[in-house]
Amino acid sequence: MNKDNYRLIETLRHELHMHPELSNHETWTKARLMSFLREHTSLELHDGGKWFFAAHREGEGLKNIAFRADFDALPIDDLCELPYRSQIPHVSHKCGHDGHAAALCGLALELEGRTVGKNVFLIFQHAEETGDGAWDARGFVPDNRIDEIYAFHNIVPCELNRVVCCYGTSNYASKGMIIDMTGTPTHASLPEAGRNPAYALANIVAALADIANPAQYQGEVLCTIIQLACGERAFGTAASSGQLLLTIRAEREAELDQLQRRIEDEARAQAERYGLGYAFSFEDSFPETVNDEACVNKVFAAATALGFP
Repeated sequence: MNKDNYRLIETLRHELHMHPELSNHETWTKARLMSFLREHTSLELHDGGKWFFAAHREGEGLKNIAFRADFDALPIDDLCELPYRSQIPHVSHKCGHDGHAAALCGLALELEGRTVGKNVFLIFQHAEETGDGAWDARGFVPDNRIDEIYAFHNIVPCELNRVVCCYGTSNYASKGMIIDMTGTPTHASLPEAGRNPAYALANIVAALADIANPAQYQGEVLCTIIQLACGERAFGTAASSGQLLLTIRAEREAELDQLQRRIEDEARAQAERYGLGYAFSFEDSFPETVNDEACVNKVFAAATALGFP
């Protein structure tokens, strides 16, 4: 990469790190990225509202290739002592999206003045952490007749300068699952007069290991307990409502549905046993991401040609 270009995107990345913004609130970030591209490239810029894309066009009939990066941050304090640490309290780029966005700007710089025999599109997507950004930008691929699309994510434990790519599923299907249970309140001295969901919720938690037993699935499945809350901090009142939050994941989307059904069946059985009301709700649902074999081969070939393991 051109060293001057590298210095430009390094400075940009530090700017982005200093000014992180949460999902769906990336006003400054989006404006800064667009101004950077206007200043340093001649790419077409197309504003999608909360997201945008840049286009390097060379003509009709050529293959359309896209590269995507995200630019939202997380609600986490930045505890690093670097001069470009986050200036926004309780918000920081702890998932590396500042690096993703800066790298995509680096590709824009490298495209400037070059002929590559393709039309190249660069997608800058907001709200990756919540999934809203992908939903908002979902029309981009068909609208622009994209033939191939690429993205990457930094992975902290991996060796520096190593390119990691896999065939098949690269990101599991996942969703946040919420189980609400409602019983009947009673005084703490008369527990038999009420219906306490604590026992049912505890039994569901105890059953999760069997429900997610790998012997029952062809791919890997994961069930993570996020929160278990029941009752209130009032020692004179027995608990009468509770909530269990889970993140469920599966290598294969069909098996995520299977995992979900088994958890729901267990919850229904426990609710019936203890005479409780129950409800299920879901957040942050993501489908599986499956890599195309031909595209993976191209990544491997490019990495090898550039001397990267």
